[in-house]
Amino acid sequence: MLNLGPKRAATLPLPRALQHPDLDAEWDDETQTTAVSVEYPRGQLHLDVTDDGIDYHFHNVSGETSNRSPFARADAAPILEWALAFAADVHALMPELEENAGEAAEWHDQGFTIYVCETEPAQLDLLEIDVEGAILTLPWLGSGRVEQNHIDGDHHPIELLWNPQHEEPDRPIAKAWLDPRTEEPRTASIPGVDWNEVGLPQAEVLEWLEGVYLNHHVIEDPASAVFIAALERIGGVDGSVHRG
Repeated sequence: MLNLGPKRAATLPLPRALQHPDLDAEWDDETQTTAVSVEYPRGQLHLDVTDDGIDYHFHNVSGETSNRSPFARADAAPILEWALAFAADVHALMPELEENAGEAAEWHDQGFTIYVCETEPAQLDLLEIDVEGAILTLPWLGSGRVEQNHIDGDHHPIELLWNPQHEEPDRPIAKAWLDPRTEEPRTASIPGVDWNEVGLPQAEVLEWLEGVYLNHHVIEDPASAVFIAALERIGGVDGSVHRG
């Protein structure tokens, strides 16, 4: 249960075709700024909020930055009005909203099924969230040291870097990505790897990397799940508000 305030954005109408955005926000403590993202398949609206005001820009379907809205002319004004109110609502709750989401995740890790934030007497919002458990993955049992590294490409690819001397991993030995048809991870080894030197068979490394990818790139962590659910409630896009 969280104190999400008055939720002014939730009272504003959204165009029928734009009622289900993907939302995100991040607090920058150094600049005291909340970066808010409102994303649709046809384009994105990014807003930077401080106590002094809101700056915003758009991204078109290709991801290019633009000052022109990628949305239909009739939809541009209402989605911008809603997004400005939403961004202001979120900024008013930061960074405490991020902290509460983290505390709720810690309660979950300790086995508690209900989290209640500390607050003065207020009307709280009840958010019901399903949290998927992590896949059990053993520590790296091969030689040397490994770490994962994001790489350029479609479908969120990563590569597994390895070093035989426990130094900074620098040799790619395998890669993983998300299959767009099944939403499941796929893995492949890098040609020319000496698996005897790595200390694990190729098949075991790929199975291990699949588990790592699932835990870190597919299964949503509890703190993120709480935070995104809170954003959707603030914006009134979680089904709790009926828009005609």
